[in-house]
Amino acid sequence: MDPIVLTLVILVLAVVAFISNRIPLGIISIGVALALYLTGVLDLNQALAGFGDPTVLFIASLFVVSESLESTGIVAWAGQQVVSRAGTKRVPLLLTIGVLVAVVTAVISVNGAVASLLPLVVVVAARARITPSQMLIPLAFSAHAGSMLALTGTPVNIIVSELAEDAGARRFGFFEFTLVGLPLVIGTLAIIVLLGAKLLPRRAAKTAPVDLERLAATLRADYEIAADRTLMTAGEGVAEVVIPPRSPLIDLHVFPGMCTPSGDLVILGVRRGGETLEESGADLRAGDALLLSGTWDDLHRHTESSNEVLVVDQPSTLRRSVPLGAGAKRAAVILAAMIVLLATGIVPAAVAGMLAAVALVLTRVVTVTRAYRAISWTTVVLVAGMIPMSTAFQTTGAAALIADGLGSWLGGAGPHAALAVIVLITLVLGQLISNTATVLIVAPVAVALASTMHLSVLPFMMALTVAGAASLFTPVATPANLMVMEPGGYRFGDYARLGAPLAVLYFAIAVFYVPLIWPFTT
Repeated sequence: MDPIVLTLVILVLAVVAFISNRIPLGIISIGVALALYLTGVLDLNQALAGFGDPTVLFIASLFVVSESLESTGIVAWAGQQVVSRAGTKRVPLLLTIGVLVAVVTAVISVNGAVASLLPLVVVVAARARITPSQMLIPLAFSAHAGSMLALTGTPVNIIVSELAEDAGARRFGFFEFTLVGLPLVIGTLAIIVLLGAKLLPRRAAKTAPVDLERLAATLRADYEIAADRTLMTAGEGVAEVVIPPRSPLIDLHVFPGMCTPSGDLVILGVRRGGETLEESGADLRAGDALLLSGTWDDLHRHTESSNEVLVVDQPSTLRRSVPLGAGAKRAAVILAAMIVLLATGIVPAAVAGMLAAVALVLTRVVTVTRAYRAISWTTVVLVAGMIPMSTAFQTTGAAALIADGLGSWLGGAGPHAALAVIVLITLVLGQLISNTATVLIVAPVAVALASTMHLSVLPFMMALTVAGAASLFTPVATPANLMVMEPGGYRFGDYARLGAPLAVLYFAIAVFYVPLIWPFTT
């Protein structure tokens, strides 16, 4: 069978699998790479080249950097500083949160920014007596716009920058994305402020993140802890645990102030049947609750996957809400150094990211175990597995064939029409499958179309990036959209109502504004 036909068949099957949502994304992408090899479209080195691609290594390293900013409380500190100055009125809060998440996204990606700021936004909304459903979709959509502020905002930026260079143009600079990201953020915030109240539901959420201050007050009252006793600091915290049936701790005599058998933690209080036990203590029974104190690392180690206790609120989750925790200064310095390396281009992007990740581990800001866990292996495998599809599109001539067809269909319509077609394809496909996979599929066609029309590839690549960020119509379009669904009490159709006017903005910027900055002429 013709290699072009084989490539297109594999692509169609992959898209169907993506849309079905029944097969893990990583399995689909690996399947694509294997199918291209087994059908003879690519040789073994080409089919597996994505797993050693510098872009993939750079993306993986950024997850470690993101983990350091979240776990050390830098993001929580920034959020508290900014939101505390915004008051309780809807518009100032929306603008403040929108700007904050956009800036954070530019450094640690959409998913990392939304995950770290979501608890803060829910707590702020509750204190301002604003339903979370009015705040959380704006949080996610502002993050999408903020992903265009810098190279590190999303894996798509990194991929498109590399593809532009491979196409014979040049890479985009670290802050070059800001030229399109800034008007995108401003326009997004304007639409959210003007239309958000009408288009978003006012619906109570079923679940809510932990309010750290309220939790501390509750624990003090329940366990009769003195008001001057600080429960959670940068280095130490508390964990409330329950003794399960068949726990080896049953019948152990405990009392407030004693150390646990490991010697790492201190028991601050014991409750049984809703009552605090006396200072003399008692023998533990199933169902007893303990309040443990110790370093965050010790709390995490002794409560994670333990058969001795059941933890109520994970210490790792509470730790992220404590501003400027241990290692925050080291993380900030390493982040600044990485940005300088990326902005100046002294070393390749992958080297800068890996240097930062290694430095964070060596300075003990992030442990090796946490570094591995921080990496979204689904994203890494997805990118690595879909890179061979882009290669196949180019080497078999499939991209050129599709581009020639589009060129003939467009006739003499001009470059803006060609750009509009590429943007529309990306917008539609990006609502159904991963925006990363979408860009890797459409990019070779965009490059071939630009070549066929003798145009610069740069406006096509930047417009493709803008369209790739417009994952606005469904909760499954990106993990960030899905994260806010339950805390905001959203339904499937809620996203499209605000997403539609924002999609018009993205389309207009991609088709009409981008060529003003990156002209069509080569």
